[in-house]
Amino acid sequence: MDTEAQHEKRDRSSDTPTGTEERSRFSRSAGLFGGPGTAGRPWLSWRRTGLLGLLCAVFLLLLSTFVLQPFLIPSGSMEPTLRVGDRLLVNKLAYRFGTVPERGDVIVFDGTDSFVQEPAQENPVTGLLHGAAAALGLAEPAETDFVKRVVGVGGDRVVCCDKGGRVEVNGRAVDERYVYAGDAPSRVPFDIVVPEGTLWMMGDHRSNSRDSRDHLGEPGGGMVPVERVIGRADWIGWPMGRWSVLEPTEAFRDVPRPGNGAHG
Repeated sequence: MDTEAQHEKRDRSSDTPTGTEERSRFSRSAGLFGGPGTAGRPWLSWRRTGLLGLLCAVFLLLLSTFVLQPFLIPSGSMEPTLRVGDRLLVNKLAYRFGTVPERGDVIVFDGTDSFVQEPAQENPVTGLLHGAAAALGLAEPAETDFVKRVVGVGGDRVVCCDKGGRVEVNGRAVDERYVYAGDAPSRVPFDIVVPEGTLWMMGDHRSNSRDSRDHLGEPGGGMVPVERVIGRADWIGWPMGRWSVLEPTEAFRDVPRPGNGAHG
C-alpha cells in the first residue's frame, strides 16, 4: 500500500511540470500569432499590422500603375458625365493590345507638350508623395493629367460649327447629347484636320473646359499624341451613389472614315 501511494504521488508530481511546460509553450506560440501572449509584446502586433499595410499599399500601387487607376475629378469640365469629386476607375489595359482610342471615348491622358507646354517644377519628395496619393485616388491628379472626350482621331476633319450649330466630323453633323445642358457645342469656331497618331479632345461642359480648342495656336495645335493616353475611363467607382459604367456613346456611329465624307 505504501509503495502504491508513493507511485501515485510521484506520478502526480511528474504531471505538474509537464502541464506547466505545455502551457508555457502554448503561451509563447500564442504571443507570436496574435493571441493572449501579445499583451506583453504589443510591438509584434504593430509590426505585423504595419507590414500588412505596406503590402496592401504596394499591391494597390502596382494595380494602379499597370491595370486600374483611380482618378479624382478635380473640375466640372466634363459635366454632366463626370462631377467634381467623382473617382473614376481608369482601364489602363484598354489600349495595350493593339486597340486605339475611338471617337466618343472618355480618356485620361498626359497633356505634356499639348495642353501643358512647361510643367511646373516641384520638390522631388513632395512630387513622389503626391504621385503615390494621386495613383490611389486620394489626391487630385498631377497638373499635366487631364480627362476629356475624344472628338476626332487621326485623319479626321473636325469643323465647328455647321448651320445647325453642331460639330461636324468628316462632313457629318454629330448629335452630342452628352454636352452640358444649355452649352453650345463650341463658341470658338475651328476647322482642323487631326494629324495621324493624335487626338482632338473636348470636354462635355464646353463653356467650362480648357481643351484642344484653347491650344490651337500653340506648338502641337492642341492635338494629343496617342502615346500620351493613360487609359480609358470605364467606371465611376465613388461615391457609392454615383457608381456606374460609362457606356459608349452612339453620337459618332454614322461618321464616315476620313476622306470618305469630308468636304473641303
